[in-house]
Amino acid sequence: MTDLHVSDAIRYVGADDTTITLFEGQYPVPNGVSYNSYVILDSKIAVMDTVDRRGTAAWLENLVSVLDGRKPDYLVIQHMEPDHAGSIGLLAEKYPEMTLVGNAKTFSMLPKFFPGDYTGRTLTVKEGDTLSLGTHTLTFVMAPMVHWPEVMVSYESSEKVLFSADGFGTFGANCCGQEWIAEARRYYFNIVGKYGAQVQALLKKASGLDIQTICPLHGPVLKSDLGYYLGKYDLWSRYEPEEDGVLIAYASIHGNTAKAAQKMREILAEQGCANISMRDLDRCDQAEAVADAFRYSRMVAMSSTYDGGLFPPMDHFMAHLRDKTYRNRRVALIENGSWAPSAAKHMRTYLEALKDITICPTVHTIQSAVKENDIDAMRTIAKELLEQ
Repeated sequence: MTDLHVSDAIRYVGADDTTITLFEGQYPVPNGVSYNSYVILDSKIAVMDTVDRRGTAAWLENLVSVLDGRKPDYLVIQHMEPDHAGSIGLLAEKYPEMTLVGNAKTFSMLPKFFPGDYTGRTLTVKEGDTLSLGTHTLTFVMAPMVHWPEVMVSYESSEKVLFSADGFGTFGANCCGQEWIAEARRYYFNIVGKYGAQVQALLKKASGLDIQTICPLHGPVLKSDLGYYLGKYDLWSRYEPEEDGVLIAYASIHGNTAKAAQKMREILAEQGCANISMRDLDRCDQAEAVADAFRYSRMVAMSSTYDGGLFPPMDHFMAHLRDKTYRNRRVALIENGSWAPSAAKHMRTYLEALKDITICPTVHTIQSAVKENDIDAMRTIAKELLEQ
């Protein structure tokens, strides 16, 4: 069980969702997901975000228990995406005297999700504005496009807590207690990864704050070794490889490209590469493959030709890399085709549209099954790929 205790005054009231199978309708979440929400108990009480409607009942039970008969004075809305804002309407109706706190973009979105009259019930804040709750004071920091335009984070100065919205979040329900790094990496590159420049801007602002605890909207509360988490976000948002290694991403129709991928792994190992990940794009969670593409410094993309174009699983993968701003990597291309092979041409088109991608000069075509001349070419490609 993940430790979600923040402090006596700052309480976790979120909810785990272990029955959801796809997050945002596309990312498999075998361990579910958490919808985090927090309450600051002081002379005035602030609720920090709500939860997805899937978690409303459990969240409301937690909230009422922590309030212990009191009523919240404020609801701070850091992010309007429905997995966090889904219960705003219900809470606003339950506590009609509660003030909704957000920025101008927050309140331009609010009626799109929750039509109604909020006249006199909102407090609009901007960069650097503060809200005193008594002994606790919130300072608001705008974080546009991390990863929606209205996103902001909040810093509580007395306990040095950063409420980081989707930043530092993970897939996985908190009750499952999974390791942070793997699910944080998969979450970052698939949800936030396109917006590296905006994450860098937020990290620059955060560097001026004395942060002792990070409270994200998904995943565990982070209370120790914060330099590790901040360092990962800095590295990821600069699109720098996390590890020196190779991802072999392959898409195979009848198994011959898969056999070639296994042979490529052997060749890379023979040439001294010890850090190799393989992803069968036909069968794997493509979000995992995307995370690995950003994790490693090099990639071999191997695909069958299909209908005169790119086999759909590889096409889907390449489109994801394009959309998530894949860059600063060295890539080798190998195609397979029994007639009119063209997969490499289509993969190259995707990659050439990206920044700072080095494509190895040798691009090889396997004609159906792997033969000795293919192995010789793959050895050449491996040498080119592993060049420093």
